[in-house]
Amino acid sequence: MGTIVSPSLLSANFANLSADIEMINRSQADWLHLDIMDGVFVPNISFGFPVIESVARLSTKPLDVHLMIVQPEKFIRRFADLGVMSLNVHYEACTHLHRTIHEIKENGMKAAVTLNPSTPVCMLDDIIQDVDMVLLMTVNPGFGGQKFIEHSIEKVRQMRELIDRRSAHALIQVDGGVNFETAPRLVAAGVDVLVSGNTVFSAPDPEEAILKLKQM
Repeated sequence: MGTIVSPSLLSANFANLSADIEMINRSQADWLHLDIMDGVFVPNISFGFPVIESVARLSTKPLDVHLMIVQPEKFIRRFADLGVMSLNVHYEACTHLHRTIHEIKENGMKAAVTLNPSTPVCMLDDIIQDVDMVLLMTVNPGFGGQKFIEHSIEKVRQMRELIDRRSAHALIQVDGGVNFETAPRLVAAGVDVLVSGNTVFSAPDPEEAILKLKQM
């Protein structure tokens, strides 16, 4: 089936968001990635529920939601009510991660956990069998268009080893600096899901860019 591609809406044209969502709907993208930022956990604010509700109505792709917020557990039910496919919370933002992961699953969504660049993969050793996906940030979260952190390749290999050693089934997702140069190296290291914003939405032919990423 090729690599799973989840274009990041953060890089879309918000002056004409419906057109970009229609493009994603036509494309070979598997999911649509939504970065939710609160200006507290990360130094930026993206968009809130009015925009998310509109996106949910327009998108025919499953919604892959990444919460870069404090107290993400407060909003689990609301995202479930919008039909979100996968809800991703940061290890660094969850005091009671096990409880949050299981609450996400109890609300009918896939449960995912994100690690910041400075957080080692061993922090998920005790919970890796409970999660459906791990998102490794390959830039520091908060802004699009940042330079790829090279150590991320080794971190992907470490995560793949942990998943295999624990006989877990979590997908490995990466977000940040994913382009036509870094993507094949990430996939070779063990990545299942590529999140890409600028590489898709700034391309002359975004649908072709998505297809190219899927063929990595």
